[in-house]
Amino acid sequence: MVKISKEAALQYHESGRPGKIEVKPTKAYRTQTDLSLAYSPGVAYPCLEIQENPDDAYRYTDKGNLVAVISNGTAVLGLGDIGAMSGKPVMEGKGLLFKIYGGIDVFDIEVDEKDPEKFCEAVEKIAPTFGGINLEDIKAPECFYIEERLKKTLDIPVMHDDQHGTAIISAAGLKNALEVIGKDIAKVRIVVNGAGAAAISCTKLYMAIGAQKENIVMLDSKGVISVERQDLNEQKRFFATSRKDIHTLEEAIKDADVFVGLSKGNVLSKDMVKSMAKDPVIFALANPVPEISYEDAMDARPDVLMSTGRTDYPNQINNVIGFPYIFRGALDVHATAINEEMKLAAVHAIADLAKQPVPDVVNDVYKVNNLSFGRDYFIPKPVDPRLITEVSAAVAKAAIDSGVARKKITNWEEYKKSLSILLGQETKLTQKLYATAANHPQRVVFAEAVHPTMLKAAVQAKAEGICHPVLLGNDEYIAKLAKKLDLNIEGIEIVNLRHPSEQERRERYARILTEKRQREGYTFQEANDKMFERNYFGMMMVETGDADAFLTGLYTKYSNTIKVVKEVIGIRPQYKHFAAMHIINSARGTLYIADTLVNENPDTETLIDIAKLASKSVRFFNEKPVVGMISHSNFGSSQSEGALKVRNATMYMQERYPDLPIDGELQLGFALDDDLRDEQYPFTRLKGKKVNTLVFPNLTSARSSYKMLQMLGADAEIIGPIQVGLNKPIHFVDFGASVRDVMNIVAVATIDAYVDKLKKKITAIDE
Repeated sequence: MVKISKEAALQYHESGRPGKIEVKPTKAYRTQTDLSLAYSPGVAYPCLEIQENPDDAYRYTDKGNLVAVISNGTAVLGLGDIGAMSGKPVMEGKGLLFKIYGGIDVFDIEVDEKDPEKFCEAVEKIAPTFGGINLEDIKAPECFYIEERLKKTLDIPVMHDDQHGTAIISAAGLKNALEVIGKDIAKVRIVVNGAGAAAISCTKLYMAIGAQKENIVMLDSKGVISVERQDLNEQKRFFATSRKDIHTLEEAIKDADVFVGLSKGNVLSKDMVKSMAKDPVIFALANPVPEISYEDAMDARPDVLMSTGRTDYPNQINNVIGFPYIFRGALDVHATAINEEMKLAAVHAIADLAKQPVPDVVNDVYKVNNLSFGRDYFIPKPVDPRLITEVSAAVAKAAIDSGVARKKITNWEEYKKSLSILLGQETKLTQKLYATAANHPQRVVFAEAVHPTMLKAAVQAKAEGICHPVLLGNDEYIAKLAKKLDLNIEGIEIVNLRHPSEQERRERYARILTEKRQREGYTFQEANDKMFERNYFGMMMVETGDADAFLTGLYTKYSNTIKVVKEVIGIRPQYKHFAAMHIINSARGTLYIADTLVNENPDTETLIDIAKLASKSVRFFNEKPVVGMISHSNFGSSQSEGALKVRNATMYMQERYPDLPIDGELQLGFALDDDLRDEQYPFTRLKGKKVNTLVFPNLTSARSSYKMLQMLGADAEIIGPIQVGLNKPIHFVDFGASVRDVMNIVAVATIDAYVDKLKKKITAIDE
């Protein structure tokens, strides 16, 4: 775990714009009309609609996606009662987590009031602003009263996350841990060290999933909570044990099956752990120092199943696994509360998720290859992208079933897809690509199957049904790699192109290539030698119809691959050049950028081909191209060679394709700013239209544009490179591409191959 210094933490919070969150407008605001709609006089209309029907606030405002994180600073993290203002960085941090994991907007509100009655009154007065209330860092026992009162007086979800967040995650973990070791939750003996808000809530939820009260012993700072004690509040008294033989933690934990620590660091000794029952479960959740360290617990009992609140050990109990998704589900059905049914739904959804195959993105983040359900993995990781779909949907469904939802959801698959889109895990475009590919899967050759990313993508592509993968490479090495990565390659075709059994095919491919290129100095021996190379052999598979599409690029230099593709596949007859483009899905919409890979410094003739190919490709994706020809100048403002070639290419395209919205030369800012462009250059053919296709004057500018977005972590999905203009579906992937990046290209390649077959069928029928 990275050590966080005071200086680094303060610098993080102070640098740039102070704090961690901001408010951004979601509607246009540049023109006077925009402002009149946003405020006066236009704003009066939604106000009157809401006055007539208060639920319309969900329709016309951000209420349905806005949560208040409210605290009085009396129990901040491990800092205690530091005051409302001092706790503000924590509340901002909670707002950040809501946004990045659940897509939920947050106002953090620090209330300088310790009196529970007055605190509740303040919250009740501001509640109409919000779709939900997240109570945070309020000390016990006041937090119990505050939450219960607000749940009764407000008609929106209220949850004290310190209580219920930890309870939900740890209950899911406990359920799974006991399943791993085959113990019945109704029979296990549980020791809970700590009797604050979190401990009380956790223990009640354990009982809700089957733990028996008589098998539970709870301790506070004074020892075992027993019926003999006279100093107990109502919450503690509920868990008082009648056992008279135990008074200390050491006595209570002997032969116990489960220890849950919600107290302070280093209170559980190795000797105490040794005294526990077989396969003990220990949840040491004090932060930042747990009740016992992971190392000490494992040393004392190698058979222990261990959880902490820390990121650097297995099975982290982290509230972020729960609260963003619980509120997400509650908000999406306009729930009036977060009830027990919704909490239990979250418990079971989280527990079930840990038993499913782990996504590649999770393995990559934690630098492992084979996370699977068991002793070291019985709780999902916080970065698991499926949490929002599985947990939110379960909570929303429970809200509907239990009668606290104002809004119904009927199509759950569509709802889950919308959640993926919300956080940028998927877009409507990628969903459409995957669905189309799955309807028409093709044989796709993976040239670099010995690369872990390519092999993972091939296995996942087969599992999702978007292609029939063909792996090129040494079959024994691929099998070893698959075993190391815990990948199931059963049923996937592997072609070892160097194996003697492939000699006849290599020679057949060599003869075909020789005949095709014999007037370019090719000899059979030279062609035969090339068939020992993955790119030559794999592309010949597509050229001869032995496969439908081909992927390469993770190992190979683009310049080498481009040379091979020109020799083996060739360029479509109606063009003299081919190109590549990237698709950028952003808040602005979908942008198609060309040429991002092939032509380093295109002349006018090449730019014309690129513009044609880009326009055709946009239509391939069922959009109408609106093309901006990009330059450093605007409409003749420069007479440089670079500007002239763009201008001449534009003029040619406009003359030959009068119905195509295309114009230039044009600076990038004017291409993307419709209002500014139309105001400054009202004569443009692009007037009143939104440019979705950008043709750049050279490879450097095109590649730099999308790479800058990629490296800056811009809120955009980038798909590509996608080749355009070749005779067959040959596609490249970027060096350093992720599994999902490769999957996106696989989907495009599959559709490309399917469309290619359809065209040939139509041509054959016409003939």
